[in-house]
Amino acid sequence: MQNEETISEINISQRPLVRWTLMFAGTVLVGIGILGIFLPLLPTTVFFLMAAWCYARSSQKFYDWLHHNRYFGKYLKSYREGKGITRSSKIATIVILWGGILYSIFVTNSLPIHLVLLAVAIGVSIHIFMIPTHKE
Repeated sequence: MQNEETISEINISQRPLVRWTLMFAGTVLVGIGILGIFLPLLPTTVFFLMAAWCYARSSQKFYDWLHHNRYFGKYLKSYREGKGITRSSKIATIVILWGGILYSIFVTNSLPIHLVLLAVAIGVSIHIFMIPTHKE
């Protein structure tokens, strides 16, 4: 069942070229979002949100698929509704983030790169901690 916010968000373009372009962009954004699950410096949810925007203007079917996907649909919905992310997701995100950052620092010999990586890790960690914690 669609709520009022979802209904107002969906506005399928009547122009085929626009629809196909947005559908393609949404699919690319989903792909980047999936990569973000595994790459610590690449955000995930923001790409799914942008994909949802593209799908809301190009395909009801893809929009519904994205929001009802068994792997990331519930996280997208919780984030969009302001409920936040689960404690286990926060822990996993922080562990993967810092593991990737520390590995990157270990394999590079540049102080400026080390400082940038640490700044990014601290900034992302603060952002993760500020997101509300949703009960599992």
